[in-house]
Amino acid sequence: DSVAEHQAASQQAYWQYLHMLCFMAPVGFFLILFRFGDSSCFLFVYAVAAYFFSHKMVRLILLAAPISSSLGGIAVGRIVSWSTSVLLGEGDQPVEKKDTKSETKSKSEGKKKKKASSSSDESMAGFKAIHDGFNQASNSYEGKIVKSIAAVVMCVSLYMQATTFSTYAWRISASLSNPSIILKGQTRDGNIIKVDDYREAYWWLRDNTPEDARIMAWWDYGYQITGIANRTTIADGNTWNHEHIALLGKALTGSVEEGYQIARHLADYVLIWGGGGGDDLAKSPHLARIANSVYRDHCPGDVTCRAFGFVDRQGTPSPMMERSFLFNLHSHKLRPGVEADPTKFQEVYRTKYGKVRIFKIIGVSRTSKNWVEENRKCDAGGWFCPGNYPPGLKEILDKKKDFAQLEDFNRGTKDDDYQKEYFENLNNPELAKKRARMNEKHEEEMKAAQKPTETKEKKTLSDEEKIEIYSTWEDTADTTLMWQIVTTNAVDDLKRWLDQDPGAAWLRSADGRGPMWWAFESKNQDIVSTLMMAGVPHTDKDKNGLSPVDLLKE
Repeated sequence: DSVAEHQAASQQAYWQYLHMLCFMAPVGFFLILFRFGDSSCFLFVYAVAAYFFSHKMVRLILLAAPISSSLGGIAVGRIVSWSTSVLLGEGDQPVEKKDTKSETKSKSEGKKKKKASSSSDESMAGFKAIHDGFNQASNSYEGKIVKSIAAVVMCVSLYMQATTFSTYAWRISASLSNPSIILKGQTRDGNIIKVDDYREAYWWLRDNTPEDARIMAWWDYGYQITGIANRTTIADGNTWNHEHIALLGKALTGSVEEGYQIARHLADYVLIWGGGGGDDLAKSPHLARIANSVYRDHCPGDVTCRAFGFVDRQGTPSPMMERSFLFNLHSHKLRPGVEADPTKFQEVYRTKYGKVRIFKIIGVSRTSKNWVEENRKCDAGGWFCPGNYPPGLKEILDKKKDFAQLEDFNRGTKDDDYQKEYFENLNNPELAKKRARMNEKHEEEMKAAQKPTETKEKKTLSDEEKIEIYSTWEDTADTTLMWQIVTTNAVDDLKRWLDQDPGAAWLRSADGRGPMWWAFESKNQDIVSTLMMAGVPHTDKDKNGLSPVDLLKE
């Protein structure tokens, strides 16, 4: 879920880019099936292929635009043609009178046909009768009035929709055609301003850095840095090398020290997008997920890195985000108490409206920079020069695990457990976030416990608090998480949770069952022992009158 344009297309995305064609194209697709030929076959195959691939990746909706226009045009053409013929009376057909002689003749000839043929005619007689009845009704006086009204309604509706579609098309074309690095803004006093921060930052790089300077920035801005600043960037929009993008994500979302040790071997400057909106900090949770997909120690036990992010709507960072390389540079001297280490970074440029900040890396490894330059291998034409990582990054690179994507058919490797847990966490983000916070809090407590001067009393509950929790039956994220922990026999996770919140042992879901019921049902003796030590009874009844022991007997 890291790259927005790589996401599966949603209904909203189709409507945004195709608008009324979302309804007209299927009508046209249906109509071509009734006149199937070479041209219709081409449209059919094109439509199926375009929809399949655009549904897989939102950026490929572009492929669906031509065929959607063609099919929508067919639908509109057929509707207008039919409506015109009805209103001009060109489609009227006189009701045919039966010819008794020909009917008698046909009957005599029909007797001579084989029985199989007559039975086939009889099976189609019902459909033919319905067809004939419909034709007679539509050609009657009342039928002509109904068809005329329907034709007028269709024409008026098409005109109104066409007007709306034209207005929408011009409006969205204007928004998509505007430059992406020069924006129009408005100050608090209502003045309209031109925000040219991004281009100014790239020009500053071009005019104030050495020609061989390497710029570390998230890959979104790679092409702009290369094209406008004419400087080497660590990554750009050619994101086929997932492992390399993950290393960049690890540097940006890891701790300051870890990020600095990676950056000093790869880059000379760091460029950060700030100023709110979709800046680097806003998208940083995605960066952390990408890093963790290759470096599994980045967010241990948390495949979607829910421990990295904001904890509330006020933008309060989680402890992991607060420690990160990116947060410290992004919020340098903007948030109270946040300042980049002056022995590692020097802010050399900040744009007028603070949209871009550039830091110079102090203590760049000249050894690594020279090694990369000397070990560059290019093809015969000098166009393709794949880089090599310097030896200084070997310790970090040894920890990586090459990422196997779902569509990666050629590697022959799979990572099913990771993929399964990843999508489970995406489908239940609140549960994943709570588990991540719990693990992170446990790690902090473990570090605090190692300090001999600090002692912390174990949290306890009063009998009244236990009764209040135990008598509340409801399905919540906590009961779901507890059920997963108990049924998977995750004893360590349970103990960590109970150390932080002893009341979790007394949770009960809407059916009256709690962790003790689930432990007996799953036959997890270690969980049962842990809960008994916490004082949880095993003889109480659920709403069906069953105790935990009764589930064991079943």
